[in-house]
Amino acid sequence: MKKLFSNQWANIIFIVLILVLIIPQTRKPIQIVVNKIFAFSPSVTDEEDRKELETYNWTLETKDGNRVDFAESKGKVIIVNYWATWCPPCIAEMPSFQELYTDYKDEVEFYFISGEDHETTNNFLKRKGYRFSSYRMLSEDPKPLDGYTLPSTYVIDKNGTIVVDKKGAADWNSQTFRNIIDGLLVE
Repeated sequence: MKKLFSNQWANIIFIVLILVLIIPQTRKPIQIVVNKIFAFSPSVTDEEDRKELETYNWTLETKDGNRVDFAESKGKVIIVNYWATWCPPCIAEMPSFQELYTDYKDEVEFYFISGEDHETTNNFLKRKGYRFSSYRMLSEDPKPLDGYTLPSTYVIDKNGTIVVDKKGAADWNSQTFRNIIDGLLVE
C-alpha cells in the first residue's frame, strides 16, 4: 500500500508539471525563472568578426513623442536593446539592465527599443519599477543592427564598432560585463 501511494505522488507531480507548462498563465513566470538561471554574462565579439555601424542616422521617439537623433550618441559607448513586454527572455534580463543603468546612465547611452506602443511599454516599466526609458523607431535602424530576434543587444564602442552582439537573454550586470564597459569607457 505504501509503495502504491509513493508511485501516485510521482504521477501527481508529473501531471502538475505538465499542467503548469500547458496553462498560459503559469508558463510565463516559469520561463522567466528558467531564463534567469541560464542567462550568462555576454561575451565580446572576436575582433576579426566585429562589424561597424554603417551610419548613425536613426530617429527614435520618446514616450512623450519627442524625437531623438541617434547621431547625438556618436563618439560615446552605446547599448542598444530590442525588447518587448510579452517576451519572457526580455523580461528576465531587465533587472540586470536596471542595475547596470543605475550605475552607468551618466557614462553610457542606453537605448531600449520596442515596437509596442508607448502606453504598453511605459506601463510595464512603471509597474516593474524600472527607471530607464523605452523608445520607438521612427526610421529604419542602422545596419548591421537588427531587432528581429528578441531580445537582441548591441554594445557599440566610441568608434562605432559593435563589440558585443548578443541574441537572447544575458546577465548584463555581471562583473565580467562591467569590466567590458569600463574598458570601453577609458578607450
